[in-house]
Amino acid sequence: MLHYNESGESLIVKVLPRRSKFSRADYSGHAADYAKTVLEQVVATNFDYVFILSSLNMDFNVNRIMRYVTQARQSGGQPVIILTKADLAPDYYLSLAEVTQSIPDVPVYAICSHTGQGLSELAPYLLPAKTVVFLGMSGVGKSSLLNVLIEQDVMKVQEIREVDSRGRHTTTHRQLFMLPSGAMVIDTPGMRELGLFDADEGIRTGFTDVEEWFTQCRFTDCRHQTEPGCGVLAALKDGSLPRERWEHYIAQQYENKYIQDKTSYLIDKRARNKTIAMRSKQTKKNGGMKI
Repeated sequence: MLHYNESGESLIVKVLPRRSKFSRADYSGHAADYAKTVLEQVVATNFDYVFILSSLNMDFNVNRIMRYVTQARQSGGQPVIILTKADLAPDYYLSLAEVTQSIPDVPVYAICSHTGQGLSELAPYLLPAKTVVFLGMSGVGKSSLLNVLIEQDVMKVQEIREVDSRGRHTTTHRQLFMLPSGAMVIDTPGMRELGLFDADEGIRTGFTDVEEWFTQCRFTDCRHQTEPGCGVLAALKDGSLPRERWEHYIAQQYENKYIQDKTSYLIDKRARNKTIAMRSKQTKKNGGMKI
């Protein structure tokens, strides 16, 4: 809550609790509150929809989109997949079908900001008092889409590299925009990479079809590797569970566990260093004598 002062600095009097939060792993390990948020970078908060933008060019990657969706599910917002630059892919319907098949329970739209193709399908999400966060790699068209929706050039647009269809950073900071429809958009800088962070629920929600097979295993602690009576191995063998789907699940679980283990290690290390520093300080205070 804000006390607005038109002639000077305004005053923040209350911070409301978060109702949604999109985070990613920060591999540098730097954070404002090291002890509590090690490896976590909060990208956006308090939104209703997560628009995951991916361009239909050489950099199109379904696996990357799936990872964004997992983290979006973890955030508390509703993921929506936006495939941009449809004008660059005459056969974009193939990519659309691939995404729909891989992520069947998330809406997917193919658009072109320059021609207006598909933009009308986004209207149900851009309603008054609704907030949308734009996420995606550099060069996927977040700024171009925002300019069209807000009906003016508020964001600079740069050309992507021809050699790999990767973009250069256009947006360098997070900013909130009000659309003519009354909806709000949080525009974010393009990400070079997305690291899953604390994504247990997001993985579980996105792979319910995989985890259903766990109930068919003979042993409750089955690792789904060589155990007899494993429901997962049986499903993989007869094709009931596509191997690619299983591999996506394992990859996300592995990455999520790695980040959790590393976070726990760094928190413990921080606590140990703090304890050592306090003991050293106390020793000096007592004239070098240990107590």
